[in-house]
Amino acid sequence: RYLLIFDFDETIINENSDDSIVRAAPGQALPEHIRQTFRDGFYNEYMQRVLAYMGDQGVKMGDFKTVYENIPLSPGMLDLFQFLSKNHELFEIILISDANMFGIECKLRAAGFYSLFRKIFSNPSGFDKRGYFTLGPYHSHKCLDCPANMCKRKILTEYLAERAQEEVEFERVFYVGDGANDFCPSVSLTSADVAFPRKGYPMHRMTQEMEKKQPGALQATVVPWESATEVARYLQELLKK
Repeated sequence: RYLLIFDFDETIINENSDDSIVRAAPGQALPEHIRQTFRDGFYNEYMQRVLAYMGDQGVKMGDFKTVYENIPLSPGMLDLFQFLSKNHELFEIILISDANMFGIECKLRAAGFYSLFRKIFSNPSGFDKRGYFTLGPYHSHKCLDCPANMCKRKILTEYLAERAQEEVEFERVFYVGDGANDFCPSVSLTSADVAFPRKGYPMHRMTQEMEKKQPGALQATVVPWESATEVARYLQELLKK
């Protein structure tokens, strides 16, 4: 039994969903005074302000839902999901994302692959009494490399520990991602595991830099992808062995 972990933004979908929802804002743009409040490492707090502004502008749940449902999947992702649907008894699949629960669920249900995932870890979100879209942080942590609201390595480590207590051990772990926050958990993978960074994205660049500076520090096999069909092909070959 294998564990397969997906990121969401720019991995499952071909955009950053936080940027995508701006399409539901008046004039499909944010005012400068909101944009200027962005601080590195505090994206979640920034998005809370963006959503409050959009609520003030009368953007409703249905507007957000439509945007999420129409975000395109990344190249080859449909192939990969179809392959996983056919072989679902071999893979336990989870999603760890710094986006938000509502958006992820909208997209996965619309694409028809929500049931593939055993568990989704993302920032809590919903709609308050006023109908405003609200967002919270996922947790707090002590990792210095990750945004204040989420360390994916912590989530993955805790998940593996919890599954081990339930007497589920994985032969191998596969991690499909693109961002700097996907690099952090990939460092904790073992030599049996595989990291799939999206080519030319931060996770890929960081694995290359680490390989240069500290050869062998990254234990997992690194398989970069442009199309998720390549990930499906790699897993297919593996199953033949």
